[in-house]
Amino acid sequence: MALHFLVETSSDAAVGDLVSLTGAEAKHAAVVRRLRVGEEVTVGDGSGVWLTGTAEAVSPSLVDVRVSARWVDAAPSPRLVLVQALAKGDRDELAVQAACELGVDEIVPWQASRSVSRWEGPKAVKGRERWASIVREAAKQAHRPWVPEVAAPASTKDLAARAAAQRVLVLDPTAPARLSALVPDGRDIVLVVGPEGGISDAELAALVEAGAERVLLGDTVLRTSTAGPAAIAVLSVALGRW
Repeated sequence: MALHFLVETSSDAAVGDLVSLTGAEAKHAAVVRRLRVGEEVTVGDGSGVWLTGTAEAVSPSLVDVRVSARWVDAAPSPRLVLVQALAKGDRDELAVQAACELGVDEIVPWQASRSVSRWEGPKAVKGRERWASIVREAAKQAHRPWVPEVAAPASTKDLAARAAAQRVLVLDPTAPARLSALVPDGRDIVLVVGPEGGISDAELAALVEAGAERVLLGDTVLRTSTAGPAAIAVLSVALGRW
């Protein structure tokens, strides 16, 4: 499979045009991936544009690719959204990375009441930027035409508001319905994963009152770092993506 890279802005390049990689992406291509002149690569803009081409010039500061084919992938529909509660250590980051590789379309950081990690003030900005960087690299590694958005940190009230237009599913080890039995109804699916200590009774009640559905992933209790990716795999089958 050809090496895949991302350009920083939306690309309107046509067949025969040159597309240039610069900055960190050029350095990654030349130094880390050891791209060579004449090698075929693919280039995306993270918004559906997909280019195939051949490297004509390679240096750590600039990589030029001559485009030989171009197409545009439509945005996935219905969309699959992961609401990931903030967790200690790198557990939430592991969840975000795997979720992106598995096909999630949007990631929402959630400051749950039992989250040990707290995003406040400048830390919220840095945290979101960190997640966005993880998502970008994971999407590139997975050769995804669309790079998922990382939304601003959400409160439980924000999540409840989504239930008006989207299908909100809350992973709950005490739920009566299994996620594997879910029948998609055309609405975007918002999957809510709690922190290490679980979702509080008050949060669960607020979400259910707003229209969210409690779903059971399996008979075992998974870590917050693995629950989301596992559920996304199940949903990908239900949505016909896999």
